[in-house]
Parts: sequence; structure tokens; C-alpha cells
Amino acid sequence: MSRICLFPGTFDPITLGHVDILRRAIPLFDKIIVGVGLNAAKAPMFSAEQRVQWINEIFREDKRVEGSVYEGLTINYCKQIGARFILRGIRYVSDFEYEKTIADANRTLDSSIETIFLTGEPKYTSVASTIVRDIIRNGGDAKLFLPEEVYKTLSPDKL
Repeated sequence: MSRICLFPGTFDPITLGHVDILRRAIPLFDKIIVGVGLNAAKAPMFSAEQRVQWINEIFREDKRVEGSVYEGLTINYCKQIGARFILRGIRYVSDFEYEKTIADANRTLDSSIETIFLTGEPKYTSVASTIVRDIIRNGGDAKLFLPEEVYKTLSPDKL
């Protein structure tokens, strides 16, 4: 049985922090689906298609990682793709408290799907998509927070 993992999030945009978590998770699983979740309550800066394209470009050399778009409950998407694991990155204690609540709900919905937490490298703890979007919107240079594959596609008016 394959160890398929879903790494869900908005990835708006995918940051070096996300990439760090993914690169360290690759040896743990046979396949990681990076699920770009559609959330009606959020107004993303970048299209879901663009975010999946970035993910696939960043990991073009490793076919164990692929981007995908999904809508609805994460646990239902796990069942749809055959994932037995959910990957979540933790930067701070507050992240853990929030993520544990979600993991507990998911476990209640389906106890066969396990949530795995990886802590981010200390150098990436301040990297969050929300902050990166603010930097971009306000004309700052987000290069230090983004993979090259993302940064090079940003139009000059967003930098």
C-alpha cells in the first residue's frame, strides 16, 4: 500500500517555508499531493491554476510531488485520492494549537487518516503567505521569501 500524503493549504503564494516542509517530507512518503484548497471565505491574490503551476515547476525533478486543486472537506479529498496522511507545517506554538484542533476533527471524521506535523526551519518561521502578499501589494521585494520559480513569474507591477 502506497504512503500517499496530502499537504493542504492555500499556497497563495507558495513560500520558501512551504518548500522547506515539503522537501523534508519527501523521504517519508511515496507521493505528496500539494492540495490547493479553494475557500469561498478567502479572496486569493493568485489563481488556483497559477499556484498549482508553481508547485509543479518547483518540484519538476521529483515526480513524488504534484500540485492539485480541491474544494470541500480536506478529509473527503484524502479519501478521493487515497491519502492516508495529512501533512501540516508548524512555525509557532499557536500554529500547533490551531492545527491540532483541525487534526482532532479530521480524526473524528476518519480515524484511518493521520495528521503529521513538521516544524519549519527557524529561518523560515517569519515566512507566511499573508506577509508575502502584503509585501507584494505594497511594492516591496518578496524575493527573500519566495522560490525562484514563483518570483520570476511576478509581473514588475507586483514587485
